[in-house]
Amino acid sequence: MTERSAQPATQRTPTRTGSDRSTADDTAVRPPLRQRIQAKVANVTDEHRANAEPESKKAAKKASGPAKPPRRARLRLTRIDPWSVMKTAFLLSIAFGVVTVVSVMMVWSVLGAANVWDSINQTIQDSIGGNETANFDIENYIGTSRVVGFTMLVAAVDVILLTAIATLGAFLYNMAAALLGGIEVTLAEDNA
Repeated sequence: MTERSAQPATQRTPTRTGSDRSTADDTAVRPPLRQRIQAKVANVTDEHRANAEPESKKAAKKASGPAKPPRRARLRLTRIDPWSVMKTAFLLSIAFGVVTVVSVMMVWSVLGAANVWDSINQTIQDSIGGNETANFDIENYIGTSRVVGFTMLVAAVDVILLTAIATLGAFLYNMAAALLGGIEVTLAEDNA
């Protein structure tokens, strides 16, 4: 007699493989295909109705299920393109220069309309007196054309300086980010 015949009968019976067992268990637990399809269609119909009628919040919550937390992404800003920084800084500094010139012209015209220059001339004539101040006019020294010209000169210098400083800042940030890793930003999805 061989050793094989001496083994108990329970060990000799063939067993099911893992794939046979899972299919048998799945069919026993899962509803039939027709019911699953009907449930999905009903869920899609509820969701469509909820989207068509935004005031029915109960239907929207029922269709969407439990609220999902917003997705988050952690990003690291490791490099800034100096060329794009230079172009952007140039345009913004030109806009700043135009705003400066226009605002100085507006302030100067308001001061002229309010007779501030005549008041200054009268105050100087009254305080100093004499024949030398009879022909004194403050606008000969700080007239509109001189002030606007000086403002344009300052605006042109500002355009050059702001563009150069912003570009240099981009280069410095890139070097610092290469050493330290850059700025980490967390972006989140909006719930609405």
